[in-house]
Amino acid sequence: MISVEVKNEYYQALLEKRTEYEGIFYVGVKTTGVFCRPACPARKPKFENCEFFETAEQAMLASYRPCKRCKPLSHPNSVSEVVRKLVEAIESNPEKRWKNKDFNDLSIDVSTARRQFKKRFGMTFVEYARARRMGLAMKEIRSGSQVIDAQIATGYESGSGFRDAFSKIMGTPPASSKVSKVLIASWIDTKLGPMIGISDENSLFLIEFVDRRGLEREVERMRKKTKAAIIPGTSVPLRMIEEELTAYFNGNLSEFKTPLFIQGSPFQKDVWGELKKIPLGQTRSYSEVAEKINHPSAVRAVARANGCNQLSIIIPCHRVIRANGDLAGYAGGLTRKKWLIEHERKIADRMSLPGK
Repeated sequence: MISVEVKNEYYQALLEKRTEYEGIFYVGVKTTGVFCRPACPARKPKFENCEFFETAEQAMLASYRPCKRCKPLSHPNSVSEVVRKLVEAIESNPEKRWKNKDFNDLSIDVSTARRQFKKRFGMTFVEYARARRMGLAMKEIRSGSQVIDAQIATGYESGSGFRDAFSKIMGTPPASSKVSKVLIASWIDTKLGPMIGISDENSLFLIEFVDRRGLEREVERMRKKTKAAIIPGTSVPLRMIEEELTAYFNGNLSEFKTPLFIQGSPFQKDVWGELKKIPLGQTRSYSEVAEKINHPSAVRAVARANGCNQLSIIIPCHRVIRANGDLAGYAGGLTRKKWLIEHERKIADRMSLPGK
């Protein structure tokens, strides 16, 4: 049963179209008979005409039908068929230089591809494809290939064109790229909204909700610190974390195995290491974490380190709360933090049943 206080909170989130409530609740509109997700762009109903549900199944059992505008039965921001098909085509042949005929062969309109890629990735399809080719070029150069070989391999006939494009995407010309690194970024859809994952070929560097406050600055700091170019694509760690997150949100995973690359000070790493020791379904206060790492007076420093965690959910900073039981801050939003804690308690309770 949803309390009046929570209903008021949900209604305000509905009015503000707050994406961090995606997957937390659904709203049935009594006057239309449809149910929507929190960020639905449709005109908002009056409070007295709203009925709130924790799952889409509950809304359908109450005889509501899914809204055709926000499509509550699909992932929020889920990838379109056009984007999926083109990304698969690029990954199968990343060196390819695309022409209008190639789109026609796939029965895809060029302007549609441009518009949908811009919405999904913040770049056009041509920019996405070029970034993938440049990522390959960087890998070739770092493995010892000559610049001219990388230029030919990525389909550039002009040396100056290759250098200009390379510098624009990578932030450094090819000749100086031996000190650079390539990181790969990918969007991952989850029950609580889309996340962005960043990795190299071996380890996961970052996993965050895309609407996290200050995410752009966080990614830029990572790029500068690692002296890396961040390009779209996929990798073994990104595919692995996507599979694990799916299992986690379905309640079928209690421990993540994706290899991690952790950047931080010795103190931050001590804090994050202690966070990983908090058992599934349990919480700790900031002061308890400070005592565990032998810095009992560094409660505020622990809180700052908690906020600097770049591996959301994997390093469970959401399991840290105030001593009085308040949830306190969480960059992904307190509603998500509450949901994650309750979700993990359900997983832990189920795992403790006999025979599990």
